[in-house]
Amino acid sequence: MSLPVFPSPWMTEEHRALQDSVARYMADRWVPRAAEFREAGRMPPEAWRDAAANGLLCVSTPVEYGGGGGDFAHEAVILLEQSRANCSGWGGGLHSAIVAPYLLHYGTEEQKRRWLPRMCSGELIGAIAMTEPGTGSDLQAIRTTARRDGEHYVLNGAKTFITNGQNANLIIVVCRTGEAGAKGVSLLVVETEGSPGFRRGRQLEKVGLKAQDTSELFFDDVRVPVGNLIGAQEGQGFFQLMEQLPQERLIIAVQGMGAMERALDETLAYAKQRKAFGKTVWDFQNTKFKLAEVQAVVLAARAFVDACMVAHLRGELDAARAALAKAWVSEQQCKVMDECLQLFGGYGYMMEYPIAELYVDARVQRIYGGTNEIMKELAARSM
Repeated sequence: MSLPVFPSPWMTEEHRALQDSVARYMADRWVPRAAEFREAGRMPPEAWRDAAANGLLCVSTPVEYGGGGGDFAHEAVILLEQSRANCSGWGGGLHSAIVAPYLLHYGTEEQKRRWLPRMCSGELIGAIAMTEPGTGSDLQAIRTTARRDGEHYVLNGAKTFITNGQNANLIIVVCRTGEAGAKGVSLLVVETEGSPGFRRGRQLEKVGLKAQDTSELFFDDVRVPVGNLIGAQEGQGFFQLMEQLPQERLIIAVQGMGAMERALDETLAYAKQRKAFGKTVWDFQNTKFKLAEVQAVVLAARAFVDACMVAHLRGELDAARAALAKAWVSEQQCKVMDECLQLFGGYGYMMEYPIAELYVDARVQRIYGGTNEIMKELAARSM
């Protein structure tokens, strides 16, 4: 970021070295291929394997399982630089900082050794299937079922809006193994290869995130080994989700902060070189006032996210504060993108300018990970 900011208190010299390395990697390997990824609608598996070979996958997974042995701060650094590079198509954050932790925290030793090393190498690409066509933020109302039949579960249901949906070959499926409500929810791992009855639906056409493979998934009498249940027994899934969702929401806030910093940099550079009425756009008082206001929001977002990061690394970030961070940062992100795009004039509406992609990519931040309306409800319960 070209504008001066206070150093993040959660970042060490090691994190800053990683930050520099990731920024160079994104600039050299992925930014030149951005149009290719958007056209294809996803990043190919070879890009995932290359990311793994360069230390970008599962950096917080212990070394004994093939990971980088770091902490969530290492994951946050990668997410931050990915947002700054405007490489929104890669679902590595979900793979490394959401899917892998479910296995690490709740999986058996056999499950960890079977799946985590292959996730770290990029051989397996992870996804988590929560949302259903008729069920969004209300996870207690899911209809996908897993019926016990001997040493297998028979899985039936449909999922939608699944990140990494076309690439994923290891999918954690949120399903119902028992009674209605929270106590009947379980998490079941599906390895897609050799799973008759599993099929991918269409890759969904979205407003933004054009390089991200977001898909429908269908499970028709898919037989899943009982040993693929995450947790010691059935019915623990909802509580596992509730424990891990704060980190997912913090991830969204980190991404939003990085995207805002990129937008401010892009707009400041453009305003100082674009001429209008015989002077630069920066020379107009309105431009200076608008960008000063944007800078204040960006710095406030960084302070908020930094505070949440410090708390999370100490194990002290509660669900209410994470929900509030996700909601507030994503709402400010959308406002910042709108203000910045306006200063580009007509060029801001052209997809060849990064600000246009930043603008359309921002909108979903207020929806996924739990809509902001639900986030505010969660936050208000603690007041």
